[in-house]
Amino acid sequence: MGNLGCGCPGSMARVIEKNETKVEETGKAPSELRQWPVQLHLVPPTAPYFREAEILISADCVAFALGSFHRDLLKGKALAIACPKLDETGAYVEKLATIFRENNIRSITVAIMEVPCCRGLDVMVRQALAQSGKDIELETIIIGVDGERRN
Repeated sequence: MGNLGCGCPGSMARVIEKNETKVEETGKAPSELRQWPVQLHLVPPTAPYFREAEILISADCVAFALGSFHRDLLKGKALAIACPKLDETGAYVEKLATIFRENNIRSITVAIMEVPCCRGLDVMVRQALAQSGKDIELETIIIGVDGERRN
């Protein structure tokens, strides 16, 4: 394996071996996406879909690693996605704090990958929650690079 030029272990190239299992196809799985946009940089903090909502704040890679992302994590939730490693995250804590403060949020789910650089998203959400002054239920879900839930 060649040098990738970066020190993050989460960037290490790897092959994920899967045992082929037959799953009966019953048709297309419906999208559970309830709003647009989804990128944290683009969502308006006072968008109507955040009012009285359960929110999922997900690292970008989670939806690709977790095959059941829509069914297991997104269903019934407003969504904001971000990458703590590649995004310009300077304004994220304040934006999230505004979302939490202004919308009577019912719960927050943070979905991150198991790689170290992804933990930054969970840290930002926790900082934003503290800054908002709100007491909102918070759950963090960690997904392995193999698509399996780690907690």
